[in-house]
Amino acid sequence: MPSVDQAAAWYREDDPVHGFDHILRVLDLAERLAIAEGADLEIVRAAVLLHDAKGGDATQGERSQHQQLSAEFAREILAAETWPPERIAAVQHCIRAHRFRGDEQPNTLEAQIVFDADKLDVIGAFGVARTIAYAVEVGQPVFAEPSDLFMQDSQKVPGEYHSAYHEYLFKLKGVIERLHTESAKTLAKARHDFMVGFFEQLSAEARGER
Repeated sequence: MPSVDQAAAWYREDDPVHGFDHILRVLDLAERLAIAEGADLEIVRAAVLLHDAKGGDATQGERSQHQQLSAEFAREILAAETWPPERIAAVQHCIRAHRFRGDEQPNTLEAQIVFDADKLDVIGAFGVARTIAYAVEVGQPVFAEPSDLFMQDSQKVPGEYHSAYHEYLFKLKGVIERLHTESAKTLAKARHDFMVGFFEQLSAEARGER
């Protein structure tokens, strides 16, 4: 079983979005969910520790497929620890299925827990902070007025920014509806409500309404 200390070496210290602090928060959440839901803790822990291992140093294009790279890295790490192939495959599925925009859906309880724990960290106070940090990191504003086209079908007009507020509209406000486990849904409500309040206040201030 990979240790927390071992996993720390796989993540950049200066990554404000997918750094090791994110991994530790997701690990805590995933363990709580796994215990509540009766999942395999070893599979869940290994998957969380490895799920973003190949994301921090990826290019923008690779970032969209970091789950595939991390799943392959997980196979190498766990095979070196002589894990059985079926348990390695279970961890790999959790990793490949953890992305909100990913193609592979979580179809085991353990994968659903890893997905849910990861998504709980994109809403709430840390979710807001991470979304703003990522926007700044890639040269996008915290707020930009969404176009009518974006509001209608999430498509940007040429030259339109993808601000932190855009990401809230496109992804974050719908996260709570994508959660799988009842335990995660219970934890999500307060986080969701805080996030919605923040972005509503942000947009109101930007428009001079408050």
